[in-house]
Amino acid sequence: MELRQLRYFAKLAETLNFSEASRELFITQSTLSQQIKQLEQELDTLLFRRDSHNVALTEAGEAMLPYAIKTIRDSQLCAERVNDLRDLLAGTLNIGVTYSFSPMLTETLLEFMKLYPGVKLNVVYKPVAELMELLDERVVDFVLAFRPRQEAQSIESHVLFQNYLAAIVSTDHPLAPRERVTLEELARYDLALPSKGLQARSHFDAVTAGRGVDFRVRVELNEVNILLKLISRSRLATVLAEATAHNAAGVKAVPLDIPGNEMIGCVHTLRDSYRKRSMLELLRMLSESAAIRERVNAWL
Repeated sequence: MELRQLRYFAKLAETLNFSEASRELFITQSTLSQQIKQLEQELDTLLFRRDSHNVALTEAGEAMLPYAIKTIRDSQLCAERVNDLRDLLAGTLNIGVTYSFSPMLTETLLEFMKLYPGVKLNVVYKPVAELMELLDERVVDFVLAFRPRQEAQSIESHVLFQNYLAAIVSTDHPLAPRERVTLEELARYDLALPSKGLQARSHFDAVTAGRGVDFRVRVELNEVNILLKLISRSRLATVLAEATAHNAAGVKAVPLDIPGNEMIGCVHTLRDSYRKRSMLELLRMLSESAAIRERVNAWL
């Protein structure tokens, strides 16, 4: 059994289409068919059911798939460790980032790419719950997100900075000159909030639950950059982590005057997992970036 055959098997199991799988593997369809047949002969069992229209995994194929994926990932990790031992910054770094965290990462990504052109960056933006699943499945090497209200035992969270929920408004909004904003004051204005499931929204809903304040929610968006642009051009207000407004033009972040509004920015990794050199270097650069230093100094 060859590693190449396992890659072919895993890709066909993903697509369930010989034509699509061969195209993504950059091989001919006949080569893929031949390699799958050889693998089945070696194992003395069918891995796929085939007819003129459909391809499906057999019970044996379904049982084999997670082991094949683990073997492929382990081989990739082995290659990355060898590169690290040779003191090379190379390979692929897979980063999971929440939408709220993204403004603080941009500067570091640009600087990192200039310094280390041999490293390919694969950045995934998703809600925190989905990112933690990807981390647990080792699809991403680490996640940049605010600390979840409930943490999994398999994940370690390393603090980068402390932050807080803030009312984000345009610079000419009536709330912009305020030093702090109460919930009752916020309720006087129409709101455009991040969609349910995003970290800032979940935190806001949790700290305001049972307080008897009704908010006029006019818009819900799952894209933070668009939300900030909407805020900058209107009299709407939103609620996000203060750090989300970093370098956003035309908006002002005003802390919410409410207990429990703290949010902690973290690097999340799998417990006892291997740390790539490229990951450690990017995190060092991020921790020393202006965006993070501003957040740290604000709490000193």
